[in-house]
Amino acid sequence: MVKAALISDLHFDVNRQNIDQLLPQQAGYLMQQGVGLYLIAGDITNHFAQSLDYVERIQRLIAPAKVRFIAGNHDMLHDVTYAALESPLAPTYLHQGQLDVAETNWRIIGNNGWYDYQFADNLINRDFLTWKRAFWVDSTIEQPQTDPERMTHVLTAVEAQLVQAQAEHKRVLLMTHFVPRRDYIRYTDDDRFWNMANAMLGSPRLGKLLEDYHVEIVQFGHVHRHFAPRQFNDTTYYDQAVGYHNKRINEWSQTDYFTEWRQRLRLLELK
Repeated sequence: MVKAALISDLHFDVNRQNIDQLLPQQAGYLMQQGVGLYLIAGDITNHFAQSLDYVERIQRLIAPAKVRFIAGNHDMLHDVTYAALESPLAPTYLHQGQLDVAETNWRIIGNNGWYDYQFADNLINRDFLTWKRAFWVDSTIEQPQTDPERMTHVLTAVEAQLVQAQAEHKRVLLMTHFVPRRDYIRYTDDDRFWNMANAMLGSPRLGKLLEDYHVEIVQFGHVHRHFAPRQFNDTTYYDQAVGYHNKRINEWSQTDYFTEWRQRLRLLELK
């Protein structure tokens, strides 16, 4: 049995947190809990280099436990190209990679994910690319294809890994950043901004793929609404986002970062 700890959307810089102070606190808590695997589903900081530095530092602190992460859209904003994101940048970076958990039959599959606008298919005005360029933080992220094409690439890569895992009779925990099911999308009658933003939250095609392959556990982030774990058919979904706490937005239930992180951390026993 290996104890895994799940988290996402740490947003250290948006939350104005001192990583140097938090690292020993977090590492100490993880070791105290006997965590053997720490999984971070993206949005650590707004700079990929800083995000990677955090992961590598906490990996050194809690070794021999393993740390793995994927990139969220915020991690992609600076210091990294699309080509680099698609490559095995570091042993801790799990995009398009996998990790077999020692002494178990579990395989962790990672993919950053993306979106294809299908969560906003209720809108008549669907010029999502123009809206994205004007209002959405991802407008600065360069890529060689359209958003729907990028999502198709994600699905192709994930399916190839699921086929392999199925052939090898592996139990799968899939970690991605973007939302995989419509059940987590909020539709309103009076907020056009949010309804347009739904286009950039993920893709129902990923959820359908995971359902087809009977994936047991899915970890994602991107939305900060603090959902409880939910099961759909054979799959249990976890969204363990820390979220924002600043002068404009407060998504926390606690008053300090470490306590909020500790509360949002989900511990699972992989047997």
